Amino acid sequence: MKQVDSITIAELSEMALKMYGNFVKGVVDLKKTLLVVDVEMHVDAEQYLLENGSEQNDLWGINLYPAQFQTDEFIEFDSMINIRPRQQNMSRGVDDENLRKQITLLVAGKVK
Repeated sequence: MKQVDSITIAELSEMALKMYGNFVKGVVDLKKTLLVVDVEMHVDAEQYLLENGSEQNDLWGINLYPAQFQTDEFIEFDSMINIRPRQQNMSRGVDDENLRKQITLLVAGKVK
Protein backbone atom coordinates (compact mmCIF):
# COMPACT_ATOMS: atom_id res chain seq x y z
CA MET A 1 0.00 0.00 0.00
CA LYS A 2 1.28 3.41 -0.93
CA GLN A 3 -0.15 6.88 -0.32
CA VAL A 4 1.13 9.06 -3.15
CA ASP A 5 1.60 12.74 -3.72
CA SER A 6 2.90 11.97 -7.19
CA ILE A 7 3.40 8.71 -9.09
CA THR A 8 4.57 7.83 -12.58
CA ILE A 9 2.95 5.54 -15.08
CA ALA A 10 6.10 3.40 -14.92
CA GLU A 11 5.60 2.94 -11.18
CA LEU A 12 1.93 2.08 -11.65
CA SER A 13 2.85 -0.40 -14.37
CA GLU A 14 5.29 -2.17 -12.03
CA MET A 15 2.64 -2.31 -9.31
CA ALA A 16 0.11 -3.72 -11.77
CA LEU A 17 2.47 -6.49 -12.87
CA LYS A 18 3.06 -7.55 -9.27
CA MET A 19 -0.62 -7.65 -8.35
CA TYR A 20 -3.25 -8.06 -11.08
CA GLY A 21 -1.24 -7.78 -14.28
CA ASN A 22 -2.91 -4.82 -15.96
CA PHE A 23 -4.42 -2.63 -13.25
CA VAL A 24 -3.83 -1.16 -9.81
CA LYS A 25 -6.52 -0.73 -7.18
CA GLY A 26 -6.74 2.61 -5.42
CA VAL A 27 -8.88 4.76 -3.17
CA VAL A 28 -9.21 8.53 -3.28
CA ASP A 29 -10.22 10.91 -0.52
CA LEU A 30 -11.85 13.80 -2.36
CA LYS A 31 -11.92 16.15 0.63
CA LYS A 32 -8.27 15.66 1.62
CA THR A 33 -7.14 15.11 -2.01
CA LEU A 34 -5.39 11.84 -1.16
CA LEU A 35 -4.66 8.83 -3.32
CA VAL A 36 -3.70 5.41 -1.96
CA VAL A 37 -2.70 2.71 -4.46
CA ASP A 38 -1.20 -0.76 -4.61
CA VAL A 39 -3.65 -2.71 -2.46
CA GLU A 40 -5.11 -6.16 -2.92
CA MET A 41 -8.57 -4.96 -1.96
CA HIS A 42 -10.05 -1.45 -1.97
CA VAL A 43 -11.22 -1.96 1.61
CA ASP A 44 -7.57 -2.12 2.75
CA ALA A 45 -6.89 1.42 1.50
CA GLU A 46 -10.29 2.55 2.76
CA GLN A 47 -9.46 1.28 6.25
CA TYR A 48 -6.03 2.93 6.19
CA LEU A 49 -7.56 6.28 5.26
CA LEU A 50 -10.33 6.00 7.86
CA GLU A 51 -7.73 5.22 10.55
CA ASN A 52 -5.86 8.36 9.47
CA GLY A 53 -8.76 10.80 9.73
CA SER A 54 -10.64 10.47 6.46
CA GLU A 55 -14.43 10.41 6.38
CA GLN A 56 -16.30 7.56 4.68
CA ASN A 57 -18.38 9.90 2.50
CA ASP A 58 -15.19 11.24 0.87
CA LEU A 59 -13.68 7.87 -0.10
CA TRP A 60 -14.14 6.24 -3.50
CA GLY A 61 -12.59 3.07 -4.92
CA ILE A 62 -11.07 3.05 -8.39
CA ASN A 63 -8.88 0.92 -10.64
CA LEU A 64 -6.08 2.44 -12.71
CA TYR A 65 -5.00 0.85 -16.00
CA PRO A 66 -1.49 2.18 -16.75
CA ALA A 67 -1.54 1.00 -20.38
CA GLN A 68 -4.63 3.17 -20.90
CA PHE A 69 -3.07 6.38 -19.51
CA GLN A 70 -4.52 9.54 -21.08
CA THR A 71 -7.59 7.71 -22.36
CA ASP A 72 -11.10 7.42 -20.95
CA GLU A 73 -10.28 3.83 -19.96
CA PHE A 74 -7.44 4.81 -17.59
CA ILE A 75 -9.74 5.10 -14.55
CA GLU A 76 -12.36 2.47 -13.84
CA PHE A 77 -14.93 3.44 -11.24
CA ASP A 78 -15.64 0.00 -9.82
CA SER A 79 -15.41 -1.03 -6.19
CA MET A 80 -17.55 -2.65 -3.54
CA ILE A 81 -16.74 0.27 -1.20
CA ASN A 82 -18.64 2.56 -3.56
CA ILE A 83 -22.02 0.96 -2.83
CA ARG A 84 -23.61 3.57 -0.56
CA PRO A 85 -27.36 3.88 -0.53
CA ARG A 86 -27.12 6.70 2.06
CA GLN A 87 -25.30 8.76 -0.60
CA GLN A 88 -27.63 7.61 -3.40
CA ASN A 89 -24.82 5.54 -4.94
CA MET A 90 -26.46 2.20 -5.57
CA SER A 91 -23.75 0.58 -7.70
CA ARG A 92 -20.09 -0.38 -7.47
CA GLY A 93 -19.43 2.52 -9.82
CA VAL A 94 -19.61 6.22 -9.05
CA ASP A 95 -23.06 7.23 -10.20
CA ASP A 96 -22.66 11.00 -9.80
CA GLU A 97 -20.96 12.53 -12.84
CA ASN A 98 -19.65 15.43 -10.76
CA LEU A 99 -17.92 13.02 -8.35
CA ARG A 100 -16.37 11.13 -11.29
CA LYS A 101 -15.00 14.44 -12.61
CA GLN A 102 -13.56 15.30 -9.19
CA ILE A 103 -11.90 11.88 -8.96
CA THR A 104 -10.51 12.22 -12.48
CA LEU A 105 -9.01 15.63 -11.67
CA LEU A 106 -7.51 14.38 -8.42
CA VAL A 107 -5.90 11.40 -10.15
CA ALA A 108 -4.66 13.59 -13.03
CA GLY A 109 -2.90 15.80 -10.50
CA LYS A 110 -1.06 12.86 -8.97
CA VAL A 111 -0.25 10.58 -11.92
CA LYS A 112 2.46 11.74 -14.32
